[in-house]
Amino acid sequence: MSDLAGKRALVTGASRGIGAAIALALAEKGADVAITYERSADRAADVVRAIEEKGRRGLAIQADSADPAAVKRSVEEAAEGLGGLDILVNNAGIARAGTVAEMSLADIDALLNINVRAVVLASQAAIPHLGQGGRIVSIGSSLGERVPFPGVTVYSLTKSALLAFTRGLARELGPHDITVNLVQPGATDTDMNPADGEQADGLRALTPLGRYGNPQDVAAAVTFLASPAARQITGTVVTVDGGLNA
Repeated sequence: MSDLAGKRALVTGASRGIGAAIALALAEKGADVAITYERSADRAADVVRAIEEKGRRGLAIQADSADPAAVKRSVEEAAEGLGGLDILVNNAGIARAGTVAEMSLADIDALLNINVRAVVLASQAAIPHLGQGGRIVSIGSSLGERVPFPGVTVYSLTKSALLAFTRGLARELGPHDITVNLVQPGATDTDMNPADGEQADGLRALTPLGRYGNPQDVAAAVTFLASPAARQITGTVVTVDGGLNA
């Protein structure tokens, strides 16, 4: 399949996990892909190598998503390195657990800066590069709509913010034939939330399908939204959570 042949994509936070799976899935569909990473240079290089093995151009850009200047710079470097930009996937994100009463200001700031501000700034920087048929897809969380247990309130707040941002930006960019959508993973087997972790059995019990997803499940939703088949879909939320929010 080459639904995305000739397209150029940037996936933030893609040296591992869901981001890496998205980058490879886009390359599999024919896109050239740039990724950002914060510290994992070796793992980012492995992702770029895998992209190139699929016959596509790959590019790794070091950028701390907590740094506004780095976020904007990474978009410009991706557009320059790939010769333009057609697809932005706002994947970079962090999790911090704790009740509102006990959470530190540093953790609150980190969650807001990376999970919300970086998404806004990367999208803002990408807009001038996106032409007709451009795509912005952000990665939220099923916890952005429901908070089924304590200790994730501030994290959930940051992911909920992406709902309003996606819908509003879809209104702004629709006249330019640019779509904006949100993908909300549920429990997904990654370094951040391993399927054999302390919370895993509890999350499986809350999930109708009774299992963790894998990063490729999320990547499949993203590649669909980035494809021509999704040309009429914008301002929409696709939840990939095994029924957790049912």
